[in-house]
Amino acid sequence: MTPLLEVSGVSKRFGGLLAVSDVSFSLGEREILGLIGPNGAGKTTLFNVVNGVYKGDKGTVKFAGEDITKCSPNQVVHLGLARTHQIVKPLQDMTVLENVTVGACFGREYLALKPARNVALEVLERVGLAKSAEMSARSLTIAGKKRLEVARALAARPKLLLLDEVLAGLNPTEITHMIGIVRDIRDGGISVFMIEHVMQAIMSLSDRIVVLSFGQKLAEGKPEEVARDPQVIEAYLGDPDIAEKLKENN
Repeated sequence: MTPLLEVSGVSKRFGGLLAVSDVSFSLGEREILGLIGPNGAGKTTLFNVVNGVYKGDKGTVKFAGEDITKCSPNQVVHLGLARTHQIVKPLQDMTVLENVTVGACFGREYLALKPARNVALEVLERVGLAKSAEMSARSLTIAGKKRLEVARALAARPKLLLLDEVLAGLNPTEITHMIGIVRDIRDGGISVFMIEHVMQAIMSLSDRIVVLSFGQKLAEGKPEEVARDPQVIEAYLGDPDIAEKLKENN
């Protein structure tokens, strides 16, 4: 079966800094792929190459069998690949509903305003923001803005959703809620590629995990395999018993 996303030999350099070096991996349909690694490992840079914000210096990116290596972000989203950002960026002076409607208007299906609004209402219900639809986006809590970011991306009707640290800054209750939303997204047929530092969450959510360190792929495999990898423990996890502890907590 052809992978939904196929990244082959991607490298990205900023002057003298090689931020991503010869990284390859694939992601299948209805799969959650986690991306972990130390700060500065190149995770968000890799996201930016995948969705067209940056053009890689080497390598190719294919999505649904189509080469998107040279596509712009707006071209990529129309093909069915949407993303959130690590630092949430709501349209502050618009309502929650208007924010998500924008996502639907400029998403995969080029929806007109009325059907886009209907999609937005449906998505807000899905992420638990329906009661906040008429609120100003700026008035939401951090957790609310995180859900709004996810909702706006979901309204684009993607086949693949890239999530950049959607759990950062959330308390345990909010993390549990967001984990439920991510699982619901996957169960609804949308593949997920996510960067995350909350280890218990990413290990329990992911079908497979890719580990980056200094821009290079250090490991790839099932969560329990990655958690026991000596190189990953040394470079990032720092605890040789983390796999057992995560298993106990799950």
